[in-house]
Amino acid sequence: MELNQAIETLETRNAFQDDIIDQLNHEITIHQNQLAELKHQVSLLANRIKENAPEQDGKEEIEPPPPHY
Repeated sequence: MELNQAIETLETRNAFQDDIIDQLNHEITIHQNQLAELKHQVSLLANRIKENAPEQDGKEEIEPPPPHY
């Protein structure tokens, strides 16, 4: 009787673990999709910044130091 109970306990735990693994796989898939979307958005923002940045011909404008009060 103890062997059957031990087997049943193991089967129950295995079923719960399978369910948890499925849930975790689902969450990982969601996070991977979100990460891909965020990478795409960062790439778009980087391109926009490059397009809007003033072009420098190797000359950096030297700003005068701010006045000290």
